Amino acid sequence: MKFSYAAALGAAVLTVFYGSALHAHEGHDHAEQAAPAPASSRSARAEARSDNFELVAVARGQELAIYLDRFGDNEPIDGAVIEVETPAGAVKAEARPGDAYRVTGPWLAKPGQVDLIVTVTAGEMTDILPVSLSLPETTAMAVEKAPTAAANASAKATGDRPLLIVGGVAVLSFLVGLASASRRRARAINMLALLSVASVLLAGSPAWAHEGHDHGEPAPVALTATGDLAQRLPEGGIFVPKPTQRIFAVRTIQTSESTHRRSVELPGRVIPDPNGSGLVQAAVGGRLSAPPGGFPRLGAIVSAGTVLAYVTPPLQAIDVSDMRQRQGELDQQIAIVQRRLTRYETLAPAEAISRAQLEETRLELQGLKERRNALDRSARNPEPLVAPVSGVVADANAVAGQVAQPDSIVFQIVDPARLWVEALSFERISAAPEASAKSSTGQDLRLVYRGSGYADRNQSVPVHFSIEGSSAGLRPGQFVTVLVATDQEKKGIAIPRSSVVRSSNGQMVVFEHTTAEMFESRPVRVEALDGDRMLVSSGLGAGKRIVTQGAELLDQVR
Repeated sequence: MKFSYAAALGAAVLTVFYGSALHAHEGHDHAEQAAPAPASSRSARAEARSDNFELVAVARGQELAIYLDRFGDNEPIDGAVIEVETPAGAVKAEARPGDAYRVTGPWLAKPGQVDLIVTVTAGEMTDILPVSLSLPETTAMAVEKAPTAAANASAKATGDRPLLIVGGVAVLSFLVGLASASRRRARAINMLALLSVASVLLAGSPAWAHEGHDHGEPAPVALTATGDLAQRLPEGGIFVPKPTQRIFAVRTIQTSESTHRRSVELPGRVIPDPNGSGLVQAAVGGRLSAPPGGFPRLGAIVSAGTVLAYVTPPLQAIDVSDMRQRQGELDQQIAIVQRRLTRYETLAPAEAISRAQLEETRLELQGLKERRNALDRSARNPEPLVAPVSGVVADANAVAGQVAQPDSIVFQIVDPARLWVEALSFERISAAPEASAKSSTGQDLRLVYRGSGYADRNQSVPVHFSIEGSSAGLRPGQFVTVLVATDQEKKGIAIPRSSVVRSSNGQMVVFEHTTAEMFESRPVRVEALDGDRMLVSSGLGAGKRIVTQGAELLDQVR
């Protein structure tokens, strides 16, 4: 019992001293602790613009990066001459092809407001752009204040420790007195243990943190753009630094409102020019055989009149019998005429017959022999299939030994430089409209009206257009979208199709370049204008800078 009582007493003493030490130690502040330093924000930057240039200056340490673009289309400008009036005097920026211009100086390390005058000369254009930089305190200066606050907190915690120790001793003395007065030491020991635990809780309750923690209320976190990274801000704008814009290849145009002719959109497909294509068909059924060099392959270039294949008509048994009968008749007639000619030739010198009879007999014999030879050739010579026009073999259905049916298409020849587009319209098209087409690969085609039909085809009217200019990459049968201008006019803003993107909620939007590194999405209502432009009827005004290239990448920024 004495041992248990002594152990409990020792535990109580250690508990009091341990609880008093939980308040604070070096590097901790459990009462008044300074708020943590805010997270580092974007690098110090400033921008300026004129009618010709847009400039962004970014300070990083003792170096100033200058990004220079054309104001109208956001195209980076290389090879310009930039002179900067700094607090240390005039400095010429170092030109780096494909990168920003650079200026170095120790004055960039001093916090405060710095006013610069930048003179830009690019070709025949010269502008003076004022730039005002607000340089914040460096990280080293902010960190110097942290040890002082930690030392103050540690000193305060150390000053409070003696008071806690005295209070703990008083509680322990009271408990010992109770234990001595009790008749049953076991009950006293239990009471002593219970109260010791309570003293631990009371003495250690302020200790909720260890090194590097604060026991006060956490400071609210500000939702601001941090770092030089492209990101979507809480208010909806998109911050895209100039280096990222160059990676995205962002380009812009300035909008203007005007009157445009309304267009209708028609489904269409590419067809060969009727005068620049042809079909190779077998006139009679027969077995196909290859010419010398073999059948032409797909894509092979052929000339008009080139033999592409041979067709050998099959001979039936009745045909063979009839042919032999005709051959026998011709052989008999040839023999009779031959004897007659021999007799006439012996009588001609004596002038027993006229000279005319002799010549007629010779001609008759010659004709019979030609008929006999033609009959022999018809049984042996196949029919040649020749190319009707010059071009490329677009389709081939020839196999050696294949039996071709009469009027079957064996080859199709197409001139790839002469292609047309056939569109289906549900209304009458004027005689000479302006038209264009766009393929599934994004290729824009300029079309010339050739004519429209009068007979309906699936409740529509076929309209033919010829492709003006290069038709490389197109093939017959390829589907395209045809845009035909009508006589109706509509007022609005014409922008490239690449400017319009569909947002996550399905709405059509464009991106306005509001400042040098900020973009705003604008919901718009659009309709097709021609092959490469859309007409904005509402949601956008004139004089705005709209992104024409890289809009899809901006829409993915989060």
